[in-house]
Amino acid sequence: MKVLYLTKYSRNGASSRLRSYQYFPFLEKEGMSVTVKPFFNEEYLINLYAGQKTSLTKYMKFYLKRLIVLLTIYKYDRVVIEKEIFPYFFSWFEQLLSLCKVKYIADYDDAIFHNYDKHSNRIIRFLLKDKISNVMKYSHCVIAGNKYLAKKAKDSGAKKITIVPTTIDVERYHAKEHINKPTAVIGWIGTPSTFKYIKKFEPVFLKLNKIFDIELHIIGAKEDNHNCKGIKFIEWSEDKEVAFISKFDIGVMPLDDTPWELGKCSYKLIQYMGCGIPVVASAVGMNNEVVINGRNGFLVNNDEEWLEKLSLLLTDYNLRVLQGEKGRSIAEEKYSLQNNYPDLVSIVKGDTVSDIRTYSTDDELLWEYVYKTKQEVI
Repeated sequence: MKVLYLTKYSRNGASSRLRSYQYFPFLEKEGMSVTVKPFFNEEYLINLYAGQKTSLTKYMKFYLKRLIVLLTIYKYDRVVIEKEIFPYFFSWFEQLLSLCKVKYIADYDDAIFHNYDKHSNRIIRFLLKDKISNVMKYSHCVIAGNKYLAKKAKDSGAKKITIVPTTIDVERYHAKEHINKPTAVIGWIGTPSTFKYIKKFEPVFLKLNKIFDIELHIIGAKEDNHNCKGIKFIEWSEDKEVAFISKFDIGVMPLDDTPWELGKCSYKLIQYMGCGIPVVASAVGMNNEVVINGRNGFLVNNDEEWLEKLSLLLTDYNLRVLQGEKGRSIAEEKYSLQNNYPDLVSIVKGDTVSDIRTYSTDDELLWEYVYKTKQEVI
């Protein structure tokens, strides 16, 4: 079986790496031949993370290259589309695939539809507000990273919807050995595009820094000319990210409370938990599912609660250890690559996924979502 993956980025793009690339070895073990064709190349990613603009000429080359790939579509038995075929263009090509009986799979790990229906430019809003709804509707199956995205697929009329969370390879992530050292590390991992969230966390850190001996480690983003005491910027690399996270004593995930954040799949929290680290997170979207308040971490709503819960963890080493152990257990059970890849493989193969996380659009159990444990729905 030949499978074509139309990803958005190369492997160094986090969403593409986690939603697509890390599954390729499992697909290949099942006898599938995987061909991956990213829309954006590696140079684009480097420029994006460096805050540099890409020329219009290069953008046009990306579109032309994708168009050429589409001309070879009948060479493949399965097509998986990450989000959309062409960014900021109509869903004509997805509709054409459907008309040509190409049963494509569409995968989502964020609320990309809000790039269009909530865009600041009213012309884009008018022309493209229904674009992702159409991509979902004409797909053979939508793979959604969380319930918010799954509900969008249901409201769009998708034929089949499967929830597959963004996962970690628990064989790569190891529970850290906690040490009650004098200086505690609060940590965050992300990209330049999400730096705004940890930037808003800075006032909380500065208040804590006056009381506790702490450091704030920021992986994957930086601010030029920043000389705040106790804040350390670390350049991200795939090979070293687990080692960097393992130096955290507490992992944080601050978020704004807007529709865009409801589409996020809480991957940072899952990474922290995979390393056996307690978490503190904004009570927004999927964070409310990943964090069992008081067990593997805390959910917070404002700066006062951030200060309260972080202070509690900073003063109670044993609590950090207990919550870290619980987080690791949850990561292994619910958010591991090892426990979730069979679903993805079955979807791509075209098999029926027996797990109750796969539904037809009229199946009300979708909105009573539970995990593989098949616990009774309340």
